[in-house]
Amino acid sequence: MSAAAQFVRQGKKIVAIGRNYSEHIKELNNARTKEPFFFLKPTTSYLPTGGKVEIPRGVVAHHEVELGLVIGKGGRDISQDTAESHIAGYALAVDMTARNMQDEVKKKGLPWSAVKGFDTFTPIGSFIPKSSVSDAHDLMLSLKINGAIKQNGTTGDMIFRIPRLIEHISSIMTLEEGDLILTGTPSGVGPVNPGDSVECTLADPTGKVLAELNFTAESRGGGYQFAP
Repeated sequence: MSAAAQFVRQGKKIVAIGRNYSEHIKELNNARTKEPFFFLKPTTSYLPTGGKVEIPRGVVAHHEVELGLVIGKGGRDISQDTAESHIAGYALAVDMTARNMQDEVKKKGLPWSAVKGFDTFTPIGSFIPKSSVSDAHDLMLSLKINGAIKQNGTTGDMIFRIPRLIEHISSIMTLEEGDLILTGTPSGVGPVNPGDSVECTLADPTGKVLAELNFTAESRGGGYQFAP
């Protein structure tokens, strides 16, 4: 197995693209950006499928289902024409977000690191080899909570497509083998509460399921407490 396929253990960073689906931008009343916008998440936030997302005290946690890109060949200043050759594969992921914390720090112009970086806040599915995906811009992302569909979108609705994302990120920071790029979330984001069961799927246009990601949520007993 390649190092890229073991990205959860060996990858150095998670680069998460924000505001890459128009309907999601509208639902959060955000402004559309002129170029890709991203933030970083620590690899300590990974949670393998079947695990439990820990919701810190005082936090309203939201789900954001996303297609992840696993970098197979690192590089700097990667062109859109060669971006595809740097992808080893894909993964289904959820970018958990402490939404009430985010609302507060956005008002104050403060960083988002804590909002996105809690332990367990990046549930992640297994590695999907690039050869298993014929068109990464024609995939269905869905998320259910307790059996009810909350998000159901297509990667075809990305504002900035994958080669552009790789070009932009690598023009700022070197991408390395095993790094994960989260490509944004479709509309329908909302709360995950303690006791909830979350089921996510990634499917191709024929309905064939390429990946599944399942987790439950629980309250975190200690540690940080958000008190605005």
